[in-house]
Amino acid sequence: MIKLIDLPKILDDRGNLSVIEEMTNIPFKIHRVYWIYDVPGGEFRGSHALRETEEFIVAVSGSFDINLHTGKEERKISLNRSYFGLYIPKMTWRMLDNFSTNSLALIVASKGFNEDDYIRDFETFINQAG
Repeated sequence: MIKLIDLPKILDDRGNLSVIEEMTNIPFKIHRVYWIYDVPGGEFRGSHALRETEEFIVAVSGSFDINLHTGKEERKISLNRSYFGLYIPKMTWRMLDNFSTNSLALIVASKGFNEDDYIRDFETFINQAG
């Protein structure tokens, strides 16, 4: 189930801190971490689903939208705070767009990169998600 998750927020006059811990505030073990940045205006990232990989996405800086499709329903979620993130289960189509200037998307994944895990054609995804 797609889920917005509040991360711990430790307030301090010197600057705040938030943390992601595997099997604590995200429901999987972390095997890969990557980030998306310097996205030119009007561009998008993603446009795929993952067969076996779960992900958790945080807007560490700036903002962006995540357009999701489960095979049955669509929704759009805007991320703009570094103390909450979006859990995306396997077999969920995702496309990130509407990146603000200097935005930084941090993605934590349950599996390492494997090209065979990706579904890059939406119609193929719909047929397999059904």
